[in-house]
Amino acid sequence: MFNMRALTVCAAVIIAASMALSACQSSESAQSAVAVGGTFEFHSPGGETAIFYPEEEREPVAQFSGPDLMNEGEKIGLADFEGEIVVLNAWGQWCAPCRAEVDDLQRAHEELQDNGTGTVFGINVRDYQREAAQDFVVDNGVTYPSVYDPPFKYAAALGGVPSSVIPTTVILDQEHRPAAVFLREVTDQDILEVTRELEQEASA
Repeated sequence: MFNMRALTVCAAVIIAASMALSACQSSESAQSAVAVGGTFEFHSPGGETAIFYPEEEREPVAQFSGPDLMNEGEKIGLADFEGEIVVLNAWGQWCAPCRAEVDDLQRAHEELQDNGTGTVFGINVRDYQREAAQDFVVDNGVTYPSVYDPPFKYAAALGGVPSSVIPTTVILDQEHRPAAVFLREVTDQDILEVTRELEQEASA
């Protein structure tokens, strides 16, 4: 089981930390990371970079949608994955940790797809040249979808992704409530440890 910590979850209207902060933030930046929106409020107490939410304390994030990165003219959003575990990953091809973790995210996505239980769902940020992000996806054999959201406009309503810390990964349970937040590069094992627990919750 997870090493769960009780965290404050409440309604709020403040949006994520300033976009002006530099890319690929260190754990030092994560100490003050706060993202608030919808019905979910996220804090990183003591600068922790892996935070876990017990089932009884989870609240749903707000829905969001935006342009599909790879399919211009089409939209994609959280509602497209109703009833599924969703591994949200805020990334940019300019970010070294994002480049390092992409293979792990792909492996996690493949297991979720094989199990029929969920998906990885990317939020591509600060890539103002769409073609560069698209090339990154193709070159790395990425099959999971991403919203194209350079200014973090569409995902701002989500509340659970600090825009000042890239990469960030938020794992949502089948009701789209945050079960875990990682303010650092993740491995497939980080992700799958959480998603397997969520699969067990759903089957209990």
